[in-house]
Amino acid sequence: MSSAEAPAPSRARDLAAARHVLVHLLTPMLMCVGMGLAYLGAFVNPSPHHMPVAVVGAGPSTAALAQTVHDKAAAAGESLDVRTVPDRDAARHLLMERQLSGAFVPSDTAPELLVASTNADTSATVAGKVFTPLATAQGKPLKVTDLAPPAHGDPTGQGIFFFLVAVSIGSYASVAVLGGAGAVLRMRARAAFVVATSFAVSLIGAALAGPVFHVVSHGLWGVWAMAWLYSAGILFLGVGLHTFLKRWTTLTMMVLFVMLNFTTSGGLYRPELLNGFFGALHSFWNGAGLVEGLRSLVYFDHVGLGRHVLTLAVWLVVGLLATTVAGLYERRRRAAPAAAPEPAHHHAAPAVQDESPEEHEEREEEMDESVGV
Repeated sequence: MSSAEAPAPSRARDLAAARHVLVHLLTPMLMCVGMGLAYLGAFVNPSPHHMPVAVVGAGPSTAALAQTVHDKAAAAGESLDVRTVPDRDAARHLLMERQLSGAFVPSDTAPELLVASTNADTSATVAGKVFTPLATAQGKPLKVTDLAPPAHGDPTGQGIFFFLVAVSIGSYASVAVLGGAGAVLRMRARAAFVVATSFAVSLIGAALAGPVFHVVSHGLWGVWAMAWLYSAGILFLGVGLHTFLKRWTTLTMMVLFVMLNFTTSGGLYRPELLNGFFGALHSFWNGAGLVEGLRSLVYFDHVGLGRHVLTLAVWLVVGLLATTVAGLYERRRRAAPAAAPEPAHHHAAPAVQDESPEEHEEREEEMDESVGV
């Protein structure tokens, strides 16, 4: 071989390696775009969208005040659903039923705003901005009464959201391990690992939320149970999807359980402060089910708890179905080579999993991936 021809194989290897790197860089680039679109699209400009508030009182003057509040908000490009309620007790009931973001009690001497900050501190803050000008016009300070203050260890009321973040990352990051290192196992074994892993993730989360940081002051077993439902749903769905998506599973899990999940959970902004797309997802996404379920359990005397638990259960059923379909698909793939006749002199031991060299490489790469929010 001439000296001029010698570098050719090396250049070909370099080009192949460069293409390999570029293909794998596509995933973090898509993550960057997706995170930007999700977080900026959801959080960069929160404003009221049919946010429910009330004016307390009866008669024409109360109705006129409610209409004034509505019209001023509309002129500012905001949308409020303003109603009147007959008395303070009725307003308190609606706030504790999580049907209002704030209720204004007019008074010539001490105007008052009733809120329930653990329903969403940001919504209570917006309600304060809406009604403070009414008290200011009277030359009186606005008294704010919080009917559902957060636990002592969670002064901002956002600890439940960060609990969601911790359990979510522990769950979807485990999918890469169970789908990668666990690919040599039968689906039944992987499902057993899912049950054990979701138990561990939920137990860690409950310990952090309870005795470690005191984010929740009671109902810790209920917190753990909902976290287990939530984590198991993510893990079963992820393990099932991995059979079909391979290296794209991590990106898919980030889209489902970070980009669309954290933004629609209501942990930072409830749906009345989000745009239509993210607000609509709040009604059935599993992160919203966990956050709102925990709020109902810990702060609002189980109001609406059954519906939120049902949301988590439905996601778990979807995950179980995905895992079942994946298990049946893998069984058929294993059975196909076994049905083909083999030469009499060949006695090779059957493989634990019909994994091609490409799939083996993908599995090794997934084990090395760093997973972040």
